[in-house]
Amino acid sequence: MAALDGQVAIVTGGGSGIGRATALHLAGEGARVVVVGRRKGPLDEVVDEIRAAGGQAWAKPADLAKREDLQALVRWTEGQLGSVDILVNNAGASSRVRNIRWIDQEDWDATIAVNLNAVYVLIQAVLPGMLKAGRGTIVTVSSLAALRPSLLGGAPYGAAKAAVRNLMDYMHTTFRNNGIRTTTILPGEVNTPIMDTRVRPPSAQERAAMVSPDDVARAVALCCTLPPRTTIEELVISPTLQRDQGPDVEISRWLGAPDSEKPEKQ
Repeated sequence: MAALDGQVAIVTGGGSGIGRATALHLAGEGARVVVVGRRKGPLDEVVDEIRAAGGQAWAKPADLAKREDLQALVRWTEGQLGSVDILVNNAGASSRVRNIRWIDQEDWDATIAVNLNAVYVLIQAVLPGMLKAGRGTIVTVSSLAALRPSLLGGAPYGAAKAAVRNLMDYMHTTFRNNGIRTTTILPGEVNTPIMDTRVRPPSAQERAAMVSPDDVARAVALCCTLPPRTTIEELVISPTLQRDQGPDVEISRWLGAPDSEKPEKQ
C-alpha cells in the first residue's frame, strides 16, 4: 500500500517544472492528483504520463489570478473526488521589470495575484473540508527571495514570496491542533521555465548546476508522506554551487528605466 493511497491532491503550476514533477511523485505514492495550470495541453501531457504509469490524475485549466476559477476548481474536486487532503501551491510568476523604480502597477499586481492572492483563495476554499476531516497537508513553494530579496527576483516577487511565507506560518500556528500540516519550501535557483523570464536567461551550463525540479518535488512528497504526527514547517533548498549573479543584477537594475535615466554604458 502506497503512502498516499486514495488521498486527493491539488497541484498548481502542474504543467511543467516543479509542479509537473510534484504531480508525478504524489501520483506515484497513490494520490489522486488534480493538475492545475493555465494551458490545457501541458496539463494533459502530465495526466497522460501519470495514467500510463497506473496512477490517477485529472487536468483542470484555471486562471490563478481569478478567484472564481479557483473556487470552481475546489468545488469540482470536492464534488467529483471528495475533500482535498493535499494542496500544493506551486504556481509562480515574476514581473518583467525588477526594479521598484520602474515597475508599473499592472506588472506589480499580476505578480502579487499569482504568488500570494491565489494561495489565500485556495487555502480558504479547501480549509472547511480539511477542518471537517480533521486532517490535511498544505505545501506552498515560496522562494529564497523571501529571505534574500534582490533585483534578481525583483521587488514584487520577493515581497509576495515573503508574504506567503508569513501566511503559511499563520496557518501552522492557527490550525496545527486541527490536524492540518503546513509547510513552506524556499528554493533557490531551480532549473524551470521561469528562468526563461529572467532579464538574462541563464546558459545551459548555469542551469545544469541549479536545483532540479525533481529535487524540490521529492521534498514536497516527503512533507506529504510523513506520518500525520510530524510537520516540516519550513525547508530551504539551494544549489550547492553559487554562480556569479552580478551581471544579471545590473541588467535588472536598469530594465524598464527611461533612456534619460540609464547610465551611458547601458
